[in-house]
Amino acid sequence: MPSSLIQKYMRLSHLPTIWCPGCGHGILMRDVAQAIENTGLPRHKVCIVSGIGCSSRAAGYMDFSTIHTTHGRAIAFATGIKITRPDLHVIVITGDGDAAAIGGNHLIHAARRNIDLTVVVFNNNIYGMTGGQYSPSTPTGEFGTTAPYGNIDRPFDIARLAAGAGATYTARGTAYHVNETIEAIQNGIEHTGFSLIDCYSVCPTYYGRKNKKGNSINLLQWQREHGVTTKRAAQMNGSLPEGTYLVGTLTQDKLPEYTAQYQKIIDKCQEEKR
Repeated sequence: MPSSLIQKYMRLSHLPTIWCPGCGHGILMRDVAQAIENTGLPRHKVCIVSGIGCSSRAAGYMDFSTIHTTHGRAIAFATGIKITRPDLHVIVITGDGDAAAIGGNHLIHAARRNIDLTVVVFNNNIYGMTGGQYSPSTPTGEFGTTAPYGNIDRPFDIARLAAGAGATYTARGTAYHVNETIEAIQNGIEHTGFSLIDCYSVCPTYYGRKNKKGNSINLLQWQREHGVTTKRAAQMNGSLPEGTYLVGTLTQDKLPEYTAQYQKIIDKCQEEKR
């Protein structure tokens, strides 16, 4: 991370991070900080909310108005903040388990309401903090401490899940595709409505070791070989090679935003009292 970003946006007394060597979360945290820097937003206009998990430690390292909430409830807390202070840009940093398992109901209903939140999922395909259990995004057939014979569940595509629930901006990033990920997060912050950026992280300690995928370099190499940017995909006429996935903006729409609609009700009630 550039020293200027560290000095401006990180709580220096909380560094270094507790993340394992090779974890992709530090890269993604930098991407969030760089996206905020690119928007030109003042720090006092940004609030960062996180839940529980490896990813959610990011809120403690970032020097903004931050809140570290309970497991799966980051989007619920963020909703309350946004309704109370619609002038703030509320960013949720969450993990694949935090967002799509215990927090799945909050995710789909915030997307349905189209409330102006930017949700950045640090998706490492596993529960890292609590011991390597398989998560809602662990690929079928791969291993975790709670799936010693292989995971038989189908994984969620969290970006598609959010889009299907009504999110008006969805995108995918990775720890490898830095420029595309920063751009996607920046787009999400600047978009009016519910935005979700599903960012593929790397977890060499649990996911990589348990599935014999090597170290963080091997995991990043896999992202490079299997991630196809939307710009490159456009040159392929939309036909992606089997086993690959899109990186960049996936869906974008413009629909009424929840807090703006809520304010209209408040204004109407106040008008009727006069």
